[in-house]
Amino acid sequence: MYHRWLDRWDERRAQRGEEAKKTTAFTLDADRAFPGEKDIKTIEEFCVLAQQAVADPAFFGEAAGNEQGFERRGEWLKFPSDISTDVPENNVVWAKITDGGSLDQALVIFHHWNASAWNGRIAGFLSKRGITVVEIAMPYHFERGRPGSLHADHMLSANLGRTIQSVRQAVLDGRKLIRWLKREGYRDISVLGMSLGSWVAGLIAAHDSTVSKASLFLTAGSLADMVWSGRATRAIRDSLEPDVDLTDLQRAWGPLNLENYAHRLARPDLALQVVLAARDKVVLPELSANLLQKLNDAGARPNTLELNCGHYSLALPPYILLAGLSLKRFLSATDSAARRA
Repeated sequence: MYHRWLDRWDERRAQRGEEAKKTTAFTLDADRAFPGEKDIKTIEEFCVLAQQAVADPAFFGEAAGNEQGFERRGEWLKFPSDISTDVPENNVVWAKITDGGSLDQALVIFHHWNASAWNGRIAGFLSKRGITVVEIAMPYHFERGRPGSLHADHMLSANLGRTIQSVRQAVLDGRKLIRWLKREGYRDISVLGMSLGSWVAGLIAAHDSTVSKASLFLTAGSLADMVWSGRATRAIRDSLEPDVDLTDLQRAWGPLNLENYAHRLARPDLALQVVLAARDKVVLPELSANLLQKLNDAGARPNTLELNCGHYSLALPPYILLAGLSLKRFLSATDSAARRA
């Protein structure tokens, strides 16, 4: 009976903001994803470029040069994004710092899609245990929101190119922030991603060797499969389905599929944690299982916690307490112990 109530609670939570999620026009917009490729007219041409991007380590590589423009005022940090979009507000990255009183460890948090509040509880909990927490606003969220938009529709949508551009922007912003933290003297850098943020955190961990630990909450490998099957992205599927099928979308969004970087996530100096919800209707458990299988095949041994709750009810006690304690133990473990866990 309790779990039936929990499922209903998750469904009611999923319905919040549903009216703002409208179907939109399917668009390739290849030049956003792959700058300079303006003449791409077919999904097949787009998929060829996507396949090339998967094989190119520089696609999510560090941008050259400009490390200027960081401004810190109290707990707030802002700096220019290395990707320029047609939404000026989105081109300035904001981050909130909760100081742990030590330079030993910093954790960068990437929030979920359409987040409306900073993760104050997690930041407070971990900072009291000596970990500096830096929450970064992903593209088109918080202060970076597009004026007039009711949700972050430019971050994830039926515009294939802009979705890739947005996730890539989030990865490059995160890597730029990590470089700043290293210059500030932080010795150990970890990342935590939640739902859509877990794809960003996972891509950063796969491409940035300075990250020693990565915790992925409510994650899977294929973003295309998540969008196609998930409760929160029905409007996007409805927008896509008249023009592309799932196979097309999997190929087009190949650069965003964590399974394609399983060998990078299995590097010996990276500790991984995965926290899943067994009743998840947004990121289906079978999609998470596919990622875990790929990681294991590549030699990674992630510390895995599966809780009997839904996507949204992970935020309820006792589940959030169990997840928080597991995260604290994971971050506090020595590197070798974290990788063995």
